[in-house]
Amino acid sequence: MTISMRSLTGRRPFLTAALAIVALAGLVAGAITAEPRAKDLFGAKKLPAVAAAQSFGFYSKGCFTGGVAIPMDGQNWEVMRPSRNRRWGHPTMIALIEKLSRDAAADGWPGLLIGDISQPRGGPMLTGHASHQIGLDADIWLTPMPDRKLTTQERENISATLMVDDKTHLVKDRLWKPIHTKLLKRAASYPEVERILVNPGIKKKLCDTVTGDRTWLRKIRPFWGHDYHFHIRIGCQPGSPNCKGQEATPDDDGCGKPLAWWFTEEPWRPNKNPDAPKARDLMTMANLPKQCQFVLDQPDADSAEAVTYRGGGVPIAARAPEPDAPPPIAGNAGGLPNAANAFTATPEIGIPLPRRRPPANVGQ
Repeated sequence: MTISMRSLTGRRPFLTAALAIVALAGLVAGAITAEPRAKDLFGAKKLPAVAAAQSFGFYSKGCFTGGVAIPMDGQNWEVMRPSRNRRWGHPTMIALIEKLSRDAAADGWPGLLIGDISQPRGGPMLTGHASHQIGLDADIWLTPMPDRKLTTQERENISATLMVDDKTHLVKDRLWKPIHTKLLKRAASYPEVERILVNPGIKKKLCDTVTGDRTWLRKIRPFWGHDYHFHIRIGCQPGSPNCKGQEATPDDDGCGKPLAWWFTEEPWRPNKNPDAPKARDLMTMANLPKQCQFVLDQPDADSAEAVTYRGGGVPIAARAPEPDAPPPIAGNAGGLPNAANAFTATPEIGIPLPRRRPPANVGQ
């Protein structure tokens, strides 16, 4: 086909405008790509910020100051995967883990193997979790501590015991013991704990076997994964006015229709877009509460030892002179693509209601 010079001349303004739009889009894309990712900035921080303990934002979109570390070893616990440097949390969370280790030992649990808590200043993690960003989440393995001290290499490489069959989504009965139930009940007994995330199969096992007092079951919430550990979440703490909490769990035991949904096909259908980027891979500082830039800018604590919890009094960086208060949050944080919408605060931690009536014999 032949195109006349006259036709090109007539369309030249439109072609010029189109090329300008393409060039501008390229510049914008380049600017976005050049902006540092929040996970890289927070992942690079090896020590907490010298400031009073305070959480900013939501569990899956925030940060915190005044973090303390749980020691690598305690009488009733050991920290796993130490190279990740995720043994940090709000002082209340660290104190609660230490208390759980003592109470669980009195109940007969050999000792806690502690998984990820938070990075020194929280924020999005380089790998893994969506939450654990404000110092109020902690993972505890369902594998008991052995009767000897694990080596550093073992802590990095040893595998946890998978408690749930990945085909039936039911607990492996040969592995589940009454002491596991007692451990979860003990963790749920603390008023600071708002919810405990477990695999749906574990929730069903509890629903099917717990007798007597079942009120604590309302805190046990089913969620994907969580088949080798349970996830403790405590509420926003005093002194954190910019912490965004979740609505309380329902008053019932959670063993009805919402649990039955997990034993239909729907929750386990393959992801239609498995290659979509994770929200943590897209988040920049503009997507986090404005105080998180303040958190990044604060000086480091003198050392990890100086801000390690010892019980009966916390030697935290908050004892140093406090810097100016961080700025208040002004409106919502920057927008994210649809793939990152899971990072916005929701009234419930992703426990969906059934979209269709489940079979009558499911989840009974």
